Amino acid sequence: TRKLRLPEIQNSIADGEFNKSSLLMEEVIARMQDEKSGIPIRTVKSFLTKIPSVFSGSEIVQWMIKNLDIEDQVEALHLGTLMAAHGYFFPISDHVLTLKDDGTFYRFQTPYFWPSNCWEPENTDYAVYLCKRTMQNKARLELADYEAESLARLQRAFARKWEFIFMQAEAQAKVDKKRDKIERKILDSQERAFWDVHRPVPGCVNTTEVDIKKSSRMKNPHKTRKSVYGLQNDIRTHSPTHTPAPEAKQPTEEELQEQITFWQLQLDRHRLKMSKVAESLLAYTEQYVEYDPFLTPPDPSNPWISDDTTLWELEASKEPGQQRVKRWAFGIDEVFKDPVGREQFLKFLESEFSSENLRFWLAVQELKKRPIREVPTRVQEIWQEFLAPGAPSAINVDSKSYAKTTQNVKDPGRYAFEDAQEHIYKLMKSDSYSRFIRSSAYQELLQAKKKVQLYVSHKKCAELLQGRNQVKPKNMSNKMAPTCQQYQ
Repeated sequence: TRKLRLPEIQNSIADGEFNKSSLLMEEVIARMQDEKSGIPIRTVKSFLTKIPSVFSGSEIVQWMIKNLDIEDQVEALHLGTLMAAHGYFFPISDHVLTLKDDGTFYRFQTPYFWPSNCWEPENTDYAVYLCKRTMQNKARLELADYEAESLARLQRAFARKWEFIFMQAEAQAKVDKKRDKIERKILDSQERAFWDVHRPVPGCVNTTEVDIKKSSRMKNPHKTRKSVYGLQNDIRTHSPTHTPAPEAKQPTEEELQEQITFWQLQLDRHRLKMSKVAESLLAYTEQYVEYDPFLTPPDPSNPWISDDTTLWELEASKEPGQQRVKRWAFGIDEVFKDPVGREQFLKFLESEFSSENLRFWLAVQELKKRPIREVPTRVQEIWQEFLAPGAPSAINVDSKSYAKTTQNVKDPGRYAFEDAQEHIYKLMKSDSYSRFIRSSAYQELLQAKKKVQLYVSHKKCAELLQGRNQVKPKNMSNKMAPTCQQYQ
């Protein structure tokens, strides 16, 4: 087997030589899937589920550097992204077809959906696919926002033939249910990746579009129009509004009975009611409304608008107010986003002699922002402090995360501790964080607002009295009057 060179592949893609570029990329994919010299494909256990037939993005990059005469990691990532954009392999949990040099899981596309088959799927095929997705009550098959918008648009465009499309989707869903669970999971992801190529996420590059200048240089610029799901030609068109109406056909008694049965089953299906969705949205809005300056005037006011420096003085004192502390109880991420929250959380853990988990998490976060030249040294420092045998601040991680981290440290990178960090995050979220919120230290912090309000009131009174010759304003409340006596 010859060793493919990077310029040969890239130039054929850039010049629009569809057949040549497809053959070259498929040759690379065939070698990647070789049992002896290819990328190892494995089944990964994740919590309560198994992820079949996957490999990581870093394995793709390393294989390309080793087998494709590539010396630069950036070039390997560029080539891998081009191949992913054409749909030869894809991330299993993302609609954006790109290659990342980390532990993101990828899966090979089945040859049936390769671009060399000259696919040019119709809008009716896409409508069948989206409609089928809505029939399956699984989280991994839920429609993204842009897919839901596309489905609504197609339903309006194909209004007169939507019943036929729905029946096709129903038939496809029944066939899928008969497949093995693992096989169905793989095929669902491959079908999703196919449509991510031909109906990409808004803002992503559409590799199926051909420039007219490049098209004129191609030997065979025309693709074959064929249905993905075997739909008849008379119901497929790019312009559904100009499609002639199908011949009217009276349904038989059996067909009507089947429709009645189908709609009865649809009524019994579990769906999230719009009232519940609205209730959740309202609860979220009510929770965060006091933190939105467009809806609730902040207190103290914005110093850039009101020329009141109270906010800056409070920030400099590092004494968080009740509103700020109260937000920490929304979730552990709110604590991590607030520097003072992280500091208080760390103090609490130090009082319980269990601060190593948070210090490890913060060290890994800081590692991701380091210059690349400092990363290897910092990785070793973190390893020696938290994970090495006999480490002074040893953390408790499961065997799987430890084995993966041990392997990653041999080739240190910014994401070498990703698995261990995720495990520690879950531990803190379920244990340390809940104890922190229930602790007396947190309850004491909640009382800080009294001091803050008193400080703000005193300052406002002093300014008012100084500016008005110590005359009490008429609109001042009785509660503030005794406070102002201190300044008279």
